[in-house]
Amino acid sequence: MGKGDRRTKKGKRFKGSYGKYRLKKRKQRKRKRERQEEEDSDS
Repeated sequence: MGKGDRRTKKGKRFKGSYGKYRLKKRKQRKRKRERQEEEDSDS
């Protein structure tokens, strides 16, 4: 697994693409917020 592997962050950076393994900033913030709300509701 390295530069040519499209299923790793390194491979995504090499290709210049995004996806499940290399999220765009907007999606990361949203997912982080969802996790935070989920933890708050469990407590």
